[in-house]
Amino acid sequence: MTRATLPVDPGLLERFRAAGARIVWRPVPPSRSARPVRRVRVAHLHDEDARVESWGRDPGGGVEVDSGPVGALVVLLEADRRRRLPSLASRDAGVDRAFPHGAIVATWGRPSSSTGPTVRDLVELARYALA
Repeated sequence: MTRATLPVDPGLLERFRAAGARIVWRPVPPSRSARPVRRVRVAHLHDEDARVESWGRDPGGGVEVDSGPVGALVVLLEADRRRRLPSLASRDAGVDRAFPHGAIVATWGRPSSSTGPTVRDLVELARYALA
């Protein structure tokens, strides 16, 4: 993959970064059903939580997040940090008990195996996290 910046207006990107600085991170206690190679945390912003599971290291790895504004923001901030656009996929509600309302999966270093949302879709969704 080529190095890229997010296709976002610079002013909006700064607003995303500022919102990211206000995210409160909480650890999630390990459970029997937890995937052992993943780090699990909860991102909390403006009375909304998003489960975030991350794995691997740069330049590979990825994140899986609750499909919602805070989850979308987390993926965009991770892409901004890596300065690389991810391959995106989505998981439907009810497929994974850890993400009962569905999930967004972003991977770096390997192509996505399914169609999913676009970076533009995440930008539009993450705007709601700015309120």
